[in-house]
Amino acid sequence: MKLNQVKLGSQGLVVPNIGLGCMGMTGFGDADMYGKADEKEAIVTIHRSLELGRNFLDTADLYGPFKNEQLIAKAIEGNRDQYIIATKFGWEIDDNDQITWKIKGNKDYVKKSVERSLKNLKTDYIDLYYMHRLDKNTPIEETVEAMSDLVKEGKIGYIGLSEVSSETVRRAHAVHPVSAVQSEYSLFERTVEEKGVIKTLNELGIGFVAYSPLGRGFLSGNIKTINDLPENDFRRGIPRFQGEHFQKNIELVEAIENMAKEKEITSSQLALAWIISKGILPIPGTKRRKYLEQNIEASKIELTEAELQKLESIVPLGTDTGAPYDEFSMGLLDY
Repeated sequence: MKLNQVKLGSQGLVVPNIGLGCMGMTGFGDADMYGKADEKEAIVTIHRSLELGRNFLDTADLYGPFKNEQLIAKAIEGNRDQYIIATKFGWEIDDNDQITWKIKGNKDYVKKSVERSLKNLKTDYIDLYYMHRLDKNTPIEETVEAMSDLVKEGKIGYIGLSEVSSETVRRAHAVHPVSAVQSEYSLFERTVEEKGVIKTLNELGIGFVAYSPLGRGFLSGNIKTINDLPENDFRRGIPRFQGEHFQKNIELVEAIENMAKEKEITSSQLALAWIISKGILPIPGTKRRKYLEQNIEASKIELTEAELQKLESIVPLGTDTGAPYDEFSMGLLDY
């Protein structure tokens, strides 16, 4: 295995040590995800990622809905086998392509969802298939058994879960080996560490994938006031970007920026290098080549033990940076 690769789980999935989160490449209902998207630039960014040896793309049926998967299908056309694609299911999308805002993980919905994603991605297999959120009305065993059937049928390669507790991971893993768990994780969001989920994953040999590794853009240093966010940007509605939390987080970012300047790198690169140093796979989202290239450079940065300790002293474990979601979405996390 090359130095710039990581294993996700024990079933054979090997990916680059940094992935590409594609969510922001398309709109999301009435709200923009991190500003307006440009399809042409997004496709070129996906191609550039492959050129730089980073071929792991992360999407979900929810994004759009379906538009993100369809965009990826355009980008990878004629070159499918060069990419490793992860997508997700679980948020119910009805037959009119409307999101119901309910979570469904029953056997029939799993099978319906995978067929839809295969069609939208224009592929006959999905490398890594995640349950996007836990359906608290369906035993996890039923959901994973249905996903296991998809592995046997060759429709998916590996099974993943998202935003789940240690107990859920253990129950799922007992039905079929789980290769990866994806949760929000950054210097600003370490709940999975506090709750012992990462420890459980290490014990079971399951990979960990960190989404929003830049604290939903905060750690880029590009957000100084709330007006730096577009008017209909969804982040305006979450606690991390409001009131006292916003001001406190700006101060934390400034301290991180000062440390980054000493190393002659960006605060984003420092934040990503910190995650990678832990053996965790970050999937920073971007829709522009410029930021993609900066992020990939971060995967080559080595931090000393002293630098890691200094960074963690700026934002110690347990620091309250504000909830990453509104109250409804927080209630759907399995902690």
